[in-house]
Amino acid sequence: MTSIVWFRDDLRLADNPALSWAAKQGPLIALYLYDDATAGLRPLGGAQRWWLKQSLIALDMSLRDKGGQLTIAQGDPATIIVDLVAKTKASAVSWNRIYSEPAMERDTALKALLSARGLKVQTFNANLIHEPVKVKNQSGGNFKVFTPFWKAISAEHISPPVPIPELSFSATSLGMNISSLPLNPTPVDWATGWGRLHAPGEAGAHRQLESRYETIFNGYSDDRNLPGTEGTSRLSPHLRFGEISPRQVWHKTLAALESHGPQKGIERNAWAFLREIGWREFSHYLLYHFPLLGSQNWRSEFDQFPWQNNPAFIEAWQGAKTGYPIVDAGLRELWQTGWMHNRVRMIVASFLIKHLMVDWRVGEAWFWDTLIDACPANNTASWQWVAGSGADASPYFRIFNPITQSEKFDPNGSYVRRWVPELERLDDRLVHQPWEAPALVLHAAGIQLGPGYPHPIVDHHTARQTALDAYETIKKKSPAS
Repeated sequence: MTSIVWFRDDLRLADNPALSWAAKQGPLIALYLYDDATAGLRPLGGAQRWWLKQSLIALDMSLRDKGGQLTIAQGDPATIIVDLVAKTKASAVSWNRIYSEPAMERDTALKALLSARGLKVQTFNANLIHEPVKVKNQSGGNFKVFTPFWKAISAEHISPPVPIPELSFSATSLGMNISSLPLNPTPVDWATGWGRLHAPGEAGAHRQLESRYETIFNGYSDDRNLPGTEGTSRLSPHLRFGEISPRQVWHKTLAALESHGPQKGIERNAWAFLREIGWREFSHYLLYHFPLLGSQNWRSEFDQFPWQNNPAFIEAWQGAKTGYPIVDAGLRELWQTGWMHNRVRMIVASFLIKHLMVDWRVGEAWFWDTLIDACPANNTASWQWVAGSGADASPYFRIFNPITQSEKFDPNGSYVRRWVPELERLDDRLVHQPWEAPALVLHAAGIQLGPGYPHPIVDHHTARQTALDAYETIKKKSPAS
């Protein structure tokens, strides 16, 4: 009995319940369907498309090692899968669930259509620790604050990952080449050279995790905030495309922790790392219960916020020409690598929203196009967190000072110097605020503010007060908030 397993955001063979179920039905067809037809489904950004292409190539190679291959299609899932069923005489279809509203509506309709035609259809949770609908607070409602959510999900049993099943394949000559899919960044392909920086695919994901355990165990709690060090796991794009599952990360981390023996510092760092998996889970949970998280403020009082959305400011921010070195360093890292350090993401986002008074949705859209790990849940929840408009968000009046943030988290200026090399000859104090350098110091360092590195486009103290005044206006309009 031939079955079709539809790969989506789960581009792996291990701990893939849809694949395991399909393998038990008999010979299978492994399908990846590039859905550009479902209404409301957000098109992938350019950086995501680059990663997806490499990940599909890696998945196809893994399947070929098992005697099969990845069947590629593009278009409307209902049309393509029904046609594939008819041509291959398949009698079963499976996939792993995606919890965004357009995807759920698409999948529900497709499951009903296939079931009505007599096919066996099974769907599974593969990319979250727990089903969002099953996680409830003590009163039976939904969580809106992270800490109690984290306590709840981390206390529950987390089932162990399942191994790669025994696979047999049904031959098919249908499908496209991966290279035929529209996966290169457009209109400009800025991803040249990324293959030397990243290793997409299931094997790359596991190598990345295993190579980071010493980093995680020996300083993650503190070092993850230091962009000049290799203090983070960099697993986010692998999780985004399901090359590794959160259950695999969870259990492999606890197993590695156990092998180290009882050491308080190591245990603290390991749980700080797993807590970040919890934040990912919380973002998906919020999107499931608030499907408009990416387009509407969670806190409706922010609908009245007086955004300025100055086009010149937006262009300067996107082009890394704000005049604040830590902000420009982050935006250059993003453009050149498709990734940005998490602490710097917060600084960069706060600067756009609160110094430049630009709607968080503008920044979210830029990150969506340029981040290799951008996903509908994490990207939107994080931007709303910084803006103060989201669930359990950072208060709006918490405005990151880009100078003190740079001094605190990049004290020797190594991160700034890497990405803003024109400032590398300034000392560790002035590299964070070059406009404070005397003219002779700037001349000796070969820096000309304005024609070379830009002056700050706004004054921090003035911008901060403008943002606070704007926040007061919406507080007055919505006193109950």
